[in-house]
Amino acid sequence: MRAPRLGRLMVLEARERVPDGAGGFASQWVARGTIWADVRLRAGYRDFIAAVVRPRLRYRIIVRGAPIGAEARPRAEERLREGGRVFDILTVAEADPVGRYLEIMAEEGVVA
Repeated sequence: MRAPRLGRLMVLEARERVPDGAGGFASQWVARGTIWADVRLRAGYRDFIAAVVRPRLRYRIIVRGAPIGAEARPRAEERLREGGRVFDILTVAEADPVGRYLEIMAEEGVVA
């Protein structure tokens, strides 16, 4: 594998449950840190949800490796943010045999 160009600074965010003041819980996104990435568009498609067309773009994002279970390793239930753009993480796997880099498959779509 050729060394990727990690030239885009992104914020790694995780969903956190917080009390909603009425005895229940709400969720909010909390920054876990920043991460340098190489972002490449893979495909685009449209979702049809409740008769509304929503464009979705799928990306391959390469970041530095981290062991499974490490706090710095992105997880599938998290997301990456770059300014106003949000990338929902779908999968995370080692991009090379020695684990120097991670390959993230993510989708960019409507901010929730």
